[in-house]
Amino acid sequence: MSTMATAKDLATIAKKLDGTIEAAHFDRKAFKVKRIYATLAADGFTANLKFSLDEQELKCLMHPQAFAPVANAWGQKGWTTVKLASLSVAELRTALESAWRHALPTRKKS
Repeated sequence: MSTMATAKDLATIAKKLDGTIEAAHFDRKAFKVKRIYATLAADGFTANLKFSLDEQELKCLMHPQAFAPVANAWGQKGWTTVKLASLSVAELRTALESAWRHALPTRKKS
């Protein structure tokens, strides 16, 4: 069995994604490029990641023990709570990379 993901894994992976900076966001740590794409709960057990609505639906359907929409209006915008210990490090990396791509600055058409 592969190692389950931790808060330290999330921070390490996120900081390696191009352009990511870590900042405080209320009682959480936030990871952002142009926009925030991930926040880590103060207890280190969960994180919120920003997916497209289609990605959120698929992840919650395929891995409900790990992914659930945030239980408010933010959840209806793709924000998804992730139970870190329910994911392998590789699964967390894939999820973070997906959220990171959505937060990248959009290219202007010339």
